[in-house]
Amino acid sequence: MRVVSVNAGLPREVLSRGRYVTTSIFKSPLAGRVAVRRLNVDGDRQSDPSVHGGIDKAVYAYPAEHYRYWSDWLGGADLPWGAFGENLTTEGLLEDATRIGDQLRIGSAELTVTQPRIPCFKLGIRFGRPDIVKPFLQSGRTGFYLRVSQEGEAAAGDAVAFAARGEQAVTVADVVGLYASRRGDPELLRRASELDTLPRGWRDEFRRRLLEPGE
Repeated sequence: MRVVSVNAGLPREVLSRGRYVTTSIFKSPLAGRVAVRRLNVDGDRQSDPSVHGGIDKAVYAYPAEHYRYWSDWLGGADLPWGAFGENLTTEGLLEDATRIGDQLRIGSAELTVTQPRIPCFKLGIRFGRPDIVKPFLQSGRTGFYLRVSQEGEAAAGDAVAFAARGEQAVTVADVVGLYASRRGDPELLRRASELDTLPRGWRDEFRRRLLEPGE
């Protein structure tokens, strides 16, 4: 497992459907070692802190393995690293094998997997394709957010190692599946609802579903 690229971008205004929208989804690869801080990587800043960023979404990772799929979906588009707004383009960390609560050692930094990325309309702005948002979620190729457990530095080429594995064995793909379904498997819902690493809003939603009367 390794880091393919470290990416960052600052907020910019773009014209979309007749109005200006501020977004930080346009990111570019950075050279050399980059500081990974509590709320972002150096050179990066989220444009709307009310829904992006924060402790539990400080760094966004996206698998390089998915790039070919989306290039084909977009008609053969040439996609540079960072195209999905990720800070870390990774290799070897796929959603169905990466657990919520996994602790990753990357360079001198340690990061904890917290939740999948649920796409918003700004992903459509990035590619000029508003219709990408639903397929992005349905594909399960969402990537995932990371909390910075220990600040440090990271660079392209750094190995990614598990410092610890999530105890409940609930993967990023499991959470995406639960989010996309109306109820989901009760046992998986229970385990997900008990994940301390998963942000409270997710846990509360899964507990609410567990309490719903069956059909």
